[in-house]
Amino acid sequence: MTYLKPCVLAAVMMLAVMTTSLRQAHAEPCDEETFEEATYVVCTLEAGKADLRLFWKGADGEPYRTFPNLAEALRAEGKTLALAVNAGMYRADFSPMGLYVENTRELKPANTAGAGGSAGQVPNFYKKPNGVFFLGEAGAGILPTDEFLRRSPKVQFATQSGPMLVIAGTLNPIFIPGSTDRTRRSGVGVCTDGVVRFAISEDGVNFHAFARLFRDRLQCPDALFLDGGRGVGLYYPAMGRNDWSWHGGYGPIFGLVE
Repeated sequence: MTYLKPCVLAAVMMLAVMTTSLRQAHAEPCDEETFEEATYVVCTLEAGKADLRLFWKGADGEPYRTFPNLAEALRAEGKTLALAVNAGMYRADFSPMGLYVENTRELKPANTAGAGGSAGQVPNFYKKPNGVFFLGEAGAGILPTDEFLRRSPKVQFATQSGPMLVIAGTLNPIFIPGSTDRTRRSGVGVCTDGVVRFAISEDGVNFHAFARLFRDRLQCPDALFLDGGRGVGLYYPAMGRNDWSWHGGYGPIFGLVE
């Protein structure tokens, strides 16, 4: 058996610690994950450490619309867009469907309107309850819209979307197990220890399965649907992703800035 001298052993141990720390410092936030035979890209961020923001319009007052447009604007400021995700549903002019707060400024008020018709005919944004994702001094949170408006927390960023996927650990009761309404979907959850997780399905999934991903696999007691079908979007150069919306662009955008 070969024994290392104490000084050599100490150097080896220090190198191991430095290598581990370096790997952790450069840990990629996004990775592929399989849940019940469906594939997802899941991105995990610590809200207190990651510089997560919301973006909508550039200096010219026009919506960014594409991830490269936002990346270029940040590059001009000496910053990098490391990750971006569609931040909720939007209108034909790319304006947010509901509440939108950017850098403490409310640029769009909360939308508390309803929609008539049977459950299957109600647009996703109006499926009840919808909710608000927000970032404030206390970190990240997700609340049903009515509760958010009652509490009126001070926020730096906020976006309204819907429906809620998971509410205080319970699946939204409007979802139907085994539903044939399957499409690609994106959502965000606030999970254990306040960690924020985005999930983008690569396969068609129904709402019930998508909500269970957040509750059962990702351990998120609160989660919010962002968009589906042609509106699902992910920008993540480390995986070669730069999605394009078939609607002609995106409205509000989540961006991780480095």
